[in-house]
Amino acid sequence: MLDVCLLGSGGMMPLPYRWLTALMVRYNGSSLLIDCGEGTQIAIKEKGWSFKPIDVICFTHYHGDHISGLPGLLLTMGNAERTEPLTLIGPKGLERVVNALRVIAPELPFPILYREINGASEEFCLNGYRLKAFRVNHNVLCYGYTLELDRAGRFQPDRAQALDIPKHYWSRLQKGETIADGDKVYTPDMVLGAPRKGIKLTYCTDTRPTQSIVDNAMHSDLFICEGMYGEKGKEAKAKEYKHMTFYEAAKLAKAAEVKEMWLTHYSPSLTRPEEYMDEVRKIFPAASAGKDRKSVELDFEKDEE
Repeated sequence: MLDVCLLGSGGMMPLPYRWLTALMVRYNGSSLLIDCGEGTQIAIKEKGWSFKPIDVICFTHYHGDHISGLPGLLLTMGNAERTEPLTLIGPKGLERVVNALRVIAPELPFPILYREINGASEEFCLNGYRLKAFRVNHNVLCYGYTLELDRAGRFQPDRAQALDIPKHYWSRLQKGETIADGDKVYTPDMVLGAPRKGIKLTYCTDTRPTQSIVDNAMHSDLFICEGMYGEKGKEAKAKEYKHMTFYEAAKLAKAAEVKEMWLTHYSPSLTRPEEYMDEVRKIFPAASAGKDRKSVELDFEKDEE
């Protein structure tokens, strides 16, 4: 199960009623943060979640509204006597940018591990999930992210019995372990059925529509996508600054056949995004206007009996 919270839904500048865009995902005792704009710490506290389990922070790009909250967050984590390593993932220049910000947070009691994204896409295996970064189209180098939880096939006891596999190995095989017993080797595929559908989350902001978004978001359980502008007549501005309208995001959701879409990263001038959602849902019915602390638990589909 993934715990997902859109901590903030604003772009460019924080507002009294809307923090800057940041996403937090919790899984199996660890937490991942995507983007860390000004006010992210307050958003986490308002949600009632903890800083301590954060072990991965990803950045889509290095504009201030996506990273300026990092120094304060690092200091808070350090003051909590954290000693476990923190992994940072981001576009080229990650260590240089973070070291510049750390001029005001120079001493930390934990190591930082830098994972710079190479090329048009790169996949990272972390804490039991797969995280893929894929390039999008903003006015600086920018990436979207997909997070996937794979799910193995169901255990087949009849197959295990037919192969005379000792019962005390069954649970280990079910967990994906290969077991050597003398001259015999038992592998998970001997006792597991076909892989089952996992969980997929896609997060994408600060970009024009691209085919890479459709390809990587395909069949996501939840697609969180920027919608900078909901007002009609903002198409030219969206193109000029390389952002998206609500309606362009909805077309991506439809093309990618996602289950659900949340819009985020609203322009400061857009005070009531809900007013535009009827038109958005004509394109993609399962669309919602994201808002601060909007949350969901994504779980595996129930097995058919």
